[in-house]
Amino acid sequence: MPVKTPPSEPEGITWRSLMDVAFEEACKAAKDNEAPIGAALFSVTGELIAKAHNAPICLNDPTAHAEILCLRKAAGKIGNYRLTDTIMAVTLEPCLMCTGALIHARVAGLVIGAMDPRAGAISSNLEGHALPFTNHSMWFINGVMEDECSSLLRRFFLERRKKRKKG
Repeated sequence: MPVKTPPSEPEGITWRSLMDVAFEEACKAAKDNEAPIGAALFSVTGELIAKAHNAPICLNDPTAHAEILCLRKAAGKIGNYRLTDTIMAVTLEPCLMCTGALIHARVAGLVIGAMDPRAGAISSNLEGHALPFTNHSMWFINGVMEDECSSLLRRFFLERRKKRKKG
């Protein structure tokens, strides 16, 4: 499947403005004691469709990643499981499960904050955005608010480790 080139920023919005919404969701996750990952889905013109943050612990659901919850909300709002002509902003590179869901939802592209060398499946460990055996590929850009997204994750896990040592 050919690799798609990211488009220019839609008129009147920036990739950062999309990531700001996802970052706010990531901060909510941290307050809930969840891994601070947030996602937001937008139309290609920048209209917010849905947003969510990680909640597998709160929901006792291993699939309750920010991306999955955001896709579910968006599909319910639109009334269609196909979310074509949409852009997802996500604070951390999607895992394999979320990459598969993004492909099945037909999301056009991703704006990624921090890459995930451990479990990322868009380009860190797998070229998931353009798998040759799928009938959909998506474009992506990375590094949008990378320092902020990475720092939030580092601080969260550092605090979690400190609490475990004390307890």
